[in-house]
Amino acid sequence: MNMPTYQTLKILDFLTERQGRYKPDDKRIAGYKRLEKIDFSGTIHISEKPTKTDMIIVCPGDLVISGINVAKGAVAVYQGKDSVCATIHYSSYIFDEKKVDFEYFKYFVKSPSFVSALQRQVKGGIKTEIKPKHLLPLEITIPDLKAQKEIVKKISENLCNVENLKKEIESQENYTRQLRQNILQEAIEGKLTVEWRKSNPVKKGNPDFDAEALFEQIQKEKNTDKNRKNLAPITEGEMPFEIPDSWKWVRLGEIINESPKNGYSPKSVNFATSTKTLKLGAVTYGIFNPNEYKYINEIIQKDSCYWLKNGDILIERSNSPEYVGICAIYDGKDNEFIYPDLLMKFRVNELLSTKLIHKILISPFSRKYFMSKAKGAQKTMPKINQETVVNAMIPLPPLSEQKEIIAKLESLLAKATELEEQIQERKKLSVQLMQTVLKNAFAPQK
Repeated sequence: MNMPTYQTLKILDFLTERQGRYKPDDKRIAGYKRLEKIDFSGTIHISEKPTKTDMIIVCPGDLVISGINVAKGAVAVYQGKDSVCATIHYSSYIFDEKKVDFEYFKYFVKSPSFVSALQRQVKGGIKTEIKPKHLLPLEITIPDLKAQKEIVKKISENLCNVENLKKEIESQENYTRQLRQNILQEAIEGKLTVEWRKSNPVKKGNPDFDAEALFEQIQKEKNTDKNRKNLAPITEGEMPFEIPDSWKWVRLGEIINESPKNGYSPKSVNFATSTKTLKLGAVTYGIFNPNEYKYINEIIQKDSCYWLKNGDILIERSNSPEYVGICAIYDGKDNEFIYPDLLMKFRVNELLSTKLIHKILISPFSRKYFMSKAKGAQKTMPKINQETVVNAMIPLPPLSEQKEIIAKLESLLAKATELEEQIQERKKLSVQLMQTVLKNAFAPQK
């Protein structure tokens, strides 16, 4: 192979910006579909959603670049048959392939060399939204066209191995996600404590070893509540799976202290006050996140039911379909936060393990129940109501077994977390490998 010939040129030498800027209601782009995004793999996504942002036109064969994410790979050739529009956060160009190979340029803009050029030549570097005025004057050093194609071939071969690694990591992520679900489901079916029950048989009348006795004890306490509503008994046909003889199917409303209460959503403010209210994201992943909050400019009385107490369970009564009904245990300080209307809260009876009830409520069985009961705008923000929550079925173990289940769950889930952390390290490695491939391919020539 002959040594490649390198030349320094400006990007404007092989890219010509397509001119024209249009208001969203301009008749000249009426009926045009819209380029919604270019993902980091370079795939273009088209939408018919309207926008209030000014537009540009993208013609078939144009090179399109995302000004915000170009260095992450958001660059592609539009290969549709009809022209589309895109917001001014994108720019489109006529590409001269006689000077630069497109695949070479696509890899180049993801490389450390391109980022370095941006940092040297553009004020603000990669933190700036890259517009044509930034991109086109950039000076880059590239080899001749033949060498570009050979470099692309080598990059493609190396990145194929990286892609295979990424697919394997995705497979491992799916496995660990399913593993967590299987562990939770086996826990609520009593399969984790089979051996424990052999050494600890049912003792009728003893709530430590008989869930029926435990349930009766809870009901005696609840009978003092005049506002309590009787819930329909669970029929045999409703029971989704078999549970151990020492367990009992109950409804959530029968083992919580009071009916679930919706939160309060006053208008938030952009300055710090004495009252913090949680955001929906504090609960979305099944573990309480104390950093998801905002301020309101109202005084909430200290005896208000909207203040959270340590041990309250918060459940999302409205969210996107995959999250509606998800819940988390509030483990913060008493009276530190109130909670919004999209959440409701309740407390489990003091005799029971709040941790176990929470694990039951985020198990595959309960998730399926809440998602099936969600009503309203199914594709956006369906809702569940208090009736849905109190009628949720719970497989209730006796007290001693609750402790054993939690101990086993925490041990198994900790191992699942270790696996997840290892996978995340591999994920970082795959990103580093890709950057190494690109760095070596576009290393400055001496």
